Amino acid sequence: MTQTNSPVAVIGAGAWGTTLARMLAEQGVPVRLWAVSRELAIEIDENRENVSFLPGVPLPEGITVSSNGARVLEGVGAIIWVVPSQWLREVAVDLAPYVPAGVLHVCATKGIEPARGLRMSEVLAEEVGGPDEEALAAELVALSGPNLSGEINQGMPAVSVAASDNDARARQAQELLTTPRFRVYRNPDIIGVELCGALKNVIAIAAGMSDGLGFGANARAALITRGLAEMQRLGVELGAQPQTFAGIAGMGDLVTTCTSRLSRNYSTGLRLAKGESREQIETSMRAVAEGIRTTSAEVALAAGAGVEVPIAEAVHAVLFEGLEPRTAAERLMTRAQRAEF
Repeated sequence: MTQTNSPVAVIGAGAWGTTLARMLAEQGVPVRLWAVSRELAIEIDENRENVSFLPGVPLPEGITVSSNGARVLEGVGAIIWVVPSQWLREVAVDLAPYVPAGVLHVCATKGIEPARGLRMSEVLAEEVGGPDEEALAAELVALSGPNLSGEINQGMPAVSVAASDNDARARQAQELLTTPRFRVYRNPDIIGVELCGALKNVIAIAAGMSDGLGFGANARAALITRGLAEMQRLGVELGAQPQTFAGIAGMGDLVTTCTSRLSRNYSTGLRLAKGESREQIETSMRAVAEGIRTTSAEVALAAGAGVEVPIAEAVHAVLFEGLEPRTAAERLMTRAQRAEF
């Protein structure tokens, strides 16, 4: 990647935000990591480790940590947004006055806003773009892929996708974020890439429930393949390109999220299968399982688009309507017979 003297702001000091900050700093990029609270910023800075979200992983030199938005954003050349989806709009509103003009914006948050069904780049464009909302939306970059923080911080190889309507901006993000162990591809289909990153989390909850119920590899494979078909069906209706769902952000991320216990969404499904409620799971988690919130958004989007999403509807019934996971599985298996394609 190209060395740069311009600092990069990483907005969000969770596991993935801290991981991206580490990757950049290790390549010689000065990084300013924004934390949501002064207490968290001090904790990370004093320990030189994010004990709350990424314990046991030391921070390299070149990373400064602060909760002061003006200080973090002053003079930066790029901003990477890594705030959980439910708080992205609020954080963007607070920080928008300090965002320099003309910088590269990379959205690494995965999710859909339930209230209006917006993708995360659309939320950022609204709150940061102001009167230039359309111009910012046209050059925002979305980063998505099978990127488990735990593996990346152990030095294991991974790939991701930088998606944008503006290929020059996608190339900037690709060049900024690529390392010898983290390969970034470009994709012009930002709608598809963002939808893949959000919708796969819903299928991962279903896969976790299936494994937690002891249904085995056949059932997991069925959920992954039918889940991908469900994601693509809705995505294409919403303007995505079908081939995106067969790529890194689609099938790649789906397989990882549906099979790894490092995935918070898969783990949520496991816990649901063991009898825990959504409320119990959410209360006990410091980090966020994005698929819980995305399930409601997906079901609403699908209803508005007239698209069938039976797996998402089953997950929604378990999460929000008290349906037993085993009963949800039985309903999926006994749906009316149909052709595969």
